[in-house]
Amino acid sequence: MRQLLPVDTTPPAFVAGPVTDTEAAALFRAAVNLFARWGLTDEQAATLLDLPARTYRRWKAGDPGRIDRDGRARLSNLMGIHKGLRLVFREPQRGYDWIRAPNAAFAGRSALEVMLGGELTDLMRVRRLLDAERGAW
Repeated sequence: MRQLLPVDTTPPAFVAGPVTDTEAAALFRAAVNLFARWGLTDEQAATLLDLPARTYRRWKAGDPGRIDRDGRARLSNLMGIHKGLRLVFREPQRGYDWIRAPNAAFAGRSALEVMLGGELTDLMRVRRLLDAERGAW
């Protein structure tokens, strides 16, 4: 009688790889749509992405250039903020409005004002707040 060896059915651990060019382009397109929902000007959107406004306008028109590592991190954080807002607020419009509302966690400034500081860490600060809000449930 042949004895069967146990089969390991544990899935391999997830290891995030770098964001591909295709993924970065998709993130950029999603960010452009998100910025429209937030009611941002091209100058504000360019600040969040750390791009010259002229470059942002060209990319927005359909000619995105190469998105560097910092740009990919910014896009990732922006999508994390969007996801966090969708989880915190049942109605999407409340999340879009939250971006501009004064917030005690930011000493009365809005999340948008914080993010317009222009640093990657400013985006990360807003994302961390939303992540903490979700974890508090």
